Amino acid sequence: MQTLPYVVVTNPHMSHVYELYYKAFETLRRIREIKTVEDNDKYCAIVSETLREHLSVIPRLAMGVLECQDLMRREEMDKFMNTLLRSRISRRVIAEQHLALTETFNSPWHFPDAKIPIDSNTDFIGEVFLRCNAREVVERCAKVAQDIAKEAFGSQHPIPEIILEGHLEATFPYILSHLEYIIGELLRNSIQAVIERKADPPPPIEVLICEAPQHVIIRISDQGGGVPREILPYLWSFSKGPRSKVRLKNLLQVPKMAATMQELKLPDRSNASSNKAGQKGSMKSHDSSLGSLTSRPPNLRLGMGLPMSRVYSEYWAGSLELHSLEGYGVDAFLQISKLGNKNEQLSTRASMDAV
Repeated sequence: MQTLPYVVVTNPHMSHVYELYYKAFETLRRIREIKTVEDNDKYCAIVSETLREHLSVIPRLAMGVLECQDLMRREEMDKFMNTLLRSRISRRVIAEQHLALTETFNSPWHFPDAKIPIDSNTDFIGEVFLRCNAREVVERCAKVAQDIAKEAFGSQHPIPEIILEGHLEATFPYILSHLEYIIGELLRNSIQAVIERKADPPPPIEVLICEAPQHVIIRISDQGGGVPREILPYLWSFSKGPRSKVRLKNLLQVPKMAATMQELKLPDRSNASSNKAGQKGSMKSHDSSLGSLTSRPPNLRLGMGLPMSRVYSEYWAGSLELHSLEGYGVDAFLQISKLGNKNEQLSTRASMDAV
């Protein structure tokens, strides 16, 4: 961040983020070598508090980018955001994994001769879900996205059906909260586009799952009219062009953001039913350590879903592409590399130092 123009760094939102990272560095560098379980417990308490403090990073960064979009070229600002968010993901993954593994170590069933309860999260190693089933993830996200649409548009609007086909039993290890966020954002966008086109009955949204030896591809196809021509150049950008003022106004209502599907809060009656529906099969409800710390209105459009989803997918050596046919619909292609056969796509040391 120190390499940014002075006028950008002095923006209140950018300055806030810089101070948070500086404080975290000063706190963590003073921690002595961990030699006992008690030392680790104290360290985990510090890490947990730091994670909570940094929940404001994403919305504050986004507001800073929108306010400073006339002070830097859009390409340079997006490069800065992608580099910073990628390094942020890497740090949070390490921190959350350590906290999750410590929680597992401290669990009663971890000790020798202990009886493992049937409902324990034995399919998880820390935050990594070993048997992530693509069909179950899509169905869970689809139920939540449909409930969100009913709450946002009203029960009088028909909600498009979501049809799954392909390799429905594809299973792979992955961090569940990351995958749910990506698929949830894609489905929410498709459902909103189809509903706003006001077709009666609304055409279904088709989800095709294709499994290969090294990766899984998920295609989401809708008939929602495609992406408007004036929005297309800003599709993957954190600078939202003609919609900047609206997005900035919406972001002011979101002081904290973890970028997880769990933070989209529905009223209790809808949330309870969606959670119940999602807790079937081998994929139990397993919120990340951030899931319960933040909440935001589900129908509030922030303009960050697609660029954040691409950062998530590319971090794990995957990809996210959209093909828009204006006047007809969109095909979104999410390629997921099975964890364990690819290295994370970390930023270079030079680019990380630059932010």
